[in-house]
Amino acid sequence: MKKNIIFLMLIGLFFSCSSDDQEKIESPVVGSWKLIEVLADPGDGSGTFRAVESNKTIEFKSNGTIATNTSLCDPYSDEIKSSGSYSVTTNKITTNCQNPNIATISFELKDNYLILHFISNEGYSQKFQRIN
Repeated sequence: MKKNIIFLMLIGLFFSCSSDDQEKIESPVVGSWKLIEVLADPGDGSGTFRAVESNKTIEFKSNGTIATNTSLCDPYSDEIKSSGSYSVTTNKITTNCQNPNIATISFELKDNYLILHFISNEGYSQKFQRIN
């Protein structure tokens, strides 16, 4: 009898989950972030993050998409793409920018900061601080 009750409870729990619940990404990266520093290495590994005055923000949504108030194709072009998708499995953002060097941007969370790493011979990264 106990097995039947447990089985019925499991079946009920399984069917009570909606598809929306299954598509949402639970990750510490979800939220809004503001650009606070930029690292532009001269090519010899000596580059360090430097503070910048910027209004650039990026939002990682729980449905696996991102949105920004500036272009994701920055810093290499004037092409404007203000949305894209991301994967917490690969730590990659897909921008669909025309330049293949910026079509994919890697990211990491380090010391409570979000850092975007752009493909670059010299090294270029942007550091963001959570705003909500």
